[in-house]
Amino acid sequence: MARAAGSVRGSALQQFPITLPVGDVSICEGAVVKTSANAEKTDEEEKEDRAAQSLLNKLIRSNLVDNTNQVEVLQRDPNSPLYSVKSFEELRLKPQLLQGVYAMGFNRPSKIQENALPLMLAEPPQNLIAQSQSGTGKTAAFVLAMLSQVEPTNKYPQCLCLSPTYELALQTGKVIEQMGKFYPALKLAYAVRGNKLERGQKISEQIVIGTPGTVLDWCSKLKFIDPKKIKVFVLDEADVMIATQGHQDQSIRIQRMLPRNCQMLLFSATFEDSVWKFAQKVVPDPNVIKLKREEETLDTIKQYYVLCSSRDEKFQALCNLYGAITIAQAMIFCHTRKTASWLAAELSKEGHQVALLSGEMMVEQRAAVIERFREGKEKVLVTTNVCARGIDVEQVSVVINFDLPVDKDGNPDNETYLHRIGRTGRFGKRGLAVNMVDSKHSMNILNRIQEHFNKKIERLDTDDLDEIEKIAN
Repeated sequence: MARAAGSVRGSALQQFPITLPVGDVSICEGAVVKTSANAEKTDEEEKEDRAAQSLLNKLIRSNLVDNTNQVEVLQRDPNSPLYSVKSFEELRLKPQLLQGVYAMGFNRPSKIQENALPLMLAEPPQNLIAQSQSGTGKTAAFVLAMLSQVEPTNKYPQCLCLSPTYELALQTGKVIEQMGKFYPALKLAYAVRGNKLERGQKISEQIVIGTPGTVLDWCSKLKFIDPKKIKVFVLDEADVMIATQGHQDQSIRIQRMLPRNCQMLLFSATFEDSVWKFAQKVVPDPNVIKLKREEETLDTIKQYYVLCSSRDEKFQALCNLYGAITIAQAMIFCHTRKTASWLAAELSKEGHQVALLSGEMMVEQRAAVIERFREGKEKVLVTTNVCARGIDVEQVSVVINFDLPVDKDGNPDNETYLHRIGRTGRFGKRGLAVNMVDSKHSMNILNRIQEHFNKKIERLDTDDLDEIEKIAN
């Protein structure tokens, strides 16, 4: 059984020297000094604290107008005060949790965190449906909500997170391990295919992350989890859930086993009608945070296309691009496993350190490939759509669509495009996305993607080294 094991390899996030107010903890350049958090407060001090918090909330609410051009927040209760936070200290987190947040290198909340965290951490906790694209910090937001509710001294599952893929479950687990590393009693279990437990065994881990089918088995048939004790239920990448056969029904069945007072949190990159209907089924009385359409693309990513006439020309253009600019790590997306295998072999012949990831690989193999790529042992990851979501590697500076993403009917798959290019430009860093176009049909697909996102994708001539060098600066 997988368990939390302290800090995570490959995490090169900088620690920020932070000094917190007396009464929490003081963290400065890695040193932790306990202060008067345990001292008894007088009634007068309690009143002053409440008054200060009330004033702070009022000031924050008055600044909310600045955020409305990026997110639209719909409160379940129209009379409830709506506010966002500009710092993690305002959330009154437990000292160990705040310590974990800063140890990960987060120095201020992202846009989605500013608006979602006050709702998720409210008393009583609020249900939430949130639209947030990749790289915005939404995983850290719902992990913070889970860790705020969990009682590490209670040895049974209290928080449950559903992910559509093994890879994404693993990624979320890494964030939990990092953020919760100052809770030594906190344990984590992965409810995924291949994690075999003995029938009738009760698990003692406080947080369970898994895919819908295995989680459903653990809750019902195998009874490893008592769903009535779950306090927080997170459903991540809901749009993928409903696009994956069986996941939607399994998720609904799991939700129906949970207690009425369980906090429900649902995240999706897109809010098509089908996603919205599904979200309303599993999240009663929700607050809603939606991105406006123009905010869906990642403005920090430069997007280009290259005209080619064949697969071999696409490969040559790729080599020219790779030879002209400095690339920390690159992800290359192909439409089929066959193309991905061919491309990985060709790149290896050219002397590149290449990893290959596709859906037919065993769970353990896929995890090993991702870990090696994350650690920088391979500089290029060639993959099919299995890796379009949730794989967060900080050093990825270029994403290449060797094949443009299309659905089963051959139409543009805009959501997959968004997730693919979202592997670069993480957390506001600049990134580069290059699309290979080899026919009139693929040019038409690209034009429709541009129209959908209302974002022009510029043409790039990979034979012009000067032009390539310009786009990298």
